[in-house]
Amino acid sequence: MSKITALPNSVDATETLLAAGAYVADRSLATALYLALKLGRPLFLEGEAGVGKTEIAKVLAECLDRDLIRLQCYEGLDVSSAVYEWNYARQMIEIRLAEATGDTGGRTGRAALTRDVFSEEFLIKRPLLQALEPRDSGPPVLLIDELDRTDEPFEAFLLEVLSDFQITIPEIGVFGADRPPIVVITSNRTREIHDALKRRCFYYWVDYPDAERELEILGKKAPEAGEALRRDVVAFIQKLRDVDLFKLPGVAESIDWAQALAQLDVVALEPDTLNATLGTLLKYQDDIERIRGSEAMRILDEIRTEASLNRVRGS
Repeated sequence: MSKITALPNSVDATETLLAAGAYVADRSLATALYLALKLGRPLFLEGEAGVGKTEIAKVLAECLDRDLIRLQCYEGLDVSSAVYEWNYARQMIEIRLAEATGDTGGRTGRAALTRDVFSEEFLIKRPLLQALEPRDSGPPVLLIDELDRTDEPFEAFLLEVLSDFQITIPEIGVFGADRPPIVVITSNRTREIHDALKRRCFYYWVDYPDAERELEILGKKAPEAGEALRRDVVAFIQKLRDVDLFKLPGVAESIDWAQALAQLDVVALEPDTLNATLGTLLKYQDDIERIRGSEAMRILDEIRTEASLNRVRGS
C-alpha cells in the first residue's frame, strides 16, 4: 500500500485513498467516509459479515500512516478490558517494598503511598484509553469491531466516550484527547444498536458488491487467479447469494475461494473442483450439503449458458 498521510480534501481524494489501499469502494461509501473524516465524526458501518467493513479501518490506518487500535467486541466486554485496569501485582509489590523500608509510617505516609500506587505508572491502558493518547504521527484509527456482540451496558458507556472523547478515572482524573481519533465502528446487525449511539455517527450500510465491483475486487486481491476463473467465481457467488442459505458468502469468502482455486491450478470452474472446495466458500455443513452436487451443477450450467449468450450478443 502507498502512503498518502494527509486527510483527503474531497470525495475524489477519498476514493483515491481507498484505491491506494486496494479497496474498491463505490461513490456513496467514499462520500460517507469523506464526511466522517472532514467533520470528525465516527463512521458506523453495518452489514453482513465479510463485506469489507473492518478492512476500511485497516486501509485508513495504513494509507494515512496512523496507528490502528482495534477493540474486538464480545459478549461480556467490560471497562477493565476495553478502557483500563490497575496493575494490581505491581501495586502490591510497591506496598510490600514500602513496608519493608518503613515508608508507610503514619497517616501521611499511608496517604502518600495510596497516591503513589494509584498513579499513571500503575495504569494498564486498554484500547479506548490508548486511542486518546497523543501521537507524533497524528490521531490513531480506532476500530470498534462488531459492536453488536457486546451487551447494552457497554454500549451505553461507549456513548459517553464518543460524546466528548474523554474518560474519567476516579483515582487520577480526566483523560481527554487533544485531537480525537478517527473512529470506525462496525456491526454485523445480530442485534440493533441504540439510536443514541447511531446519532453520534455517520451511518453507512455496506452491502454485497455487484458483479462488476466484485470482479474488480478479485482482480486486486486475488490476481493469481486467471481472469476466466475470477469471472466464474464471481458469477457463481452472485447466483449463490440468491439461494436461501444460513450464511451467504461475503467478499472475504470470494477472495479466499479464488485464491484457493488458483493454488490448485484451476483455470475454470468444474463440478468436481467446485464440490471439493465448497468448504472455503460456505461455513455451515447444512449449506454445503444443500449446494453440493445437483444444485452446484444447476448454478454452473446457468452461468455457462449466460456466458454463451453474452458471447453471441457481443459477436
